[in-house]
Amino acid sequence: MDLYYIDYLAKWGHFLAGITWIGLLYYFNFIQGEYFKEAEGDSKVDAFSKLVPRALWWFRWGAMFTFLTGVVMLGIRGAGLTADITLGAVMGTLMFLNVWLIIWPNQRIIIASNQAVAGGGEVDPAAAGAAPKAGLASRTNTLLSIPMLYFMGSSAHAPNGMIGDNTTGIIVGLVIIGAIELNGIFGKQGPMTTVRGVIVSGFVLTAILAGIMYFLR
Repeated sequence: MDLYYIDYLAKWGHFLAGITWIGLLYYFNFIQGEYFKEAEGDSKVDAFSKLVPRALWWFRWGAMFTFLTGVVMLGIRGAGLTADITLGAVMGTLMFLNVWLIIWPNQRIIIASNQAVAGGGEVDPAAAGAAPKAGLASRTNTLLSIPMLYFMGSSAHAPNGMIGDNTTGIIVGLVIIGAIELNGIFGKQGPMTTVRGVIVSGFVLTAILAGIMYFLR
């Protein structure tokens, strides 16, 4: 099969899986999380026992297939990578790793604890520590998703040059992204605590990164 068609099929799959992944990310952060702040104990237990596991299945596998199809496209395009795609791909990769290495492992603990309670058992003490870890990583992914989507689009419609043409911008951008990721692992939610805060922070981060890529090239 011609590489053009493989590239297109990968892009199509990338869109489908990405919509599933990011759509559920926003659902968790903007809707479900706010509901759990107000829900009664029994409602939370029931939701974590039945609803959340189903949503997380689509969430984590959406992330997996978004990542894999992205790798296929990057492999086909090779040296033709733009500076924008480089930053977007790095953010997408970190978000994927956050899903599988932080969010999902900690959510499994929370789910198992609630299922035990639903069955008449006791709360797992580890669930109390798992919740903030999963929440911080999820908020970090929400923050990164806004500039990530910007750069995925700008690579085709408002490109900032090839990798070699914008080395300084890429390095500065990666340092900022790396600092955000480290905070997502070891830090605190800060302004990302509220829905409004994480959305505003996402747009501010997008403006900063876009400005760096434009003015430092």
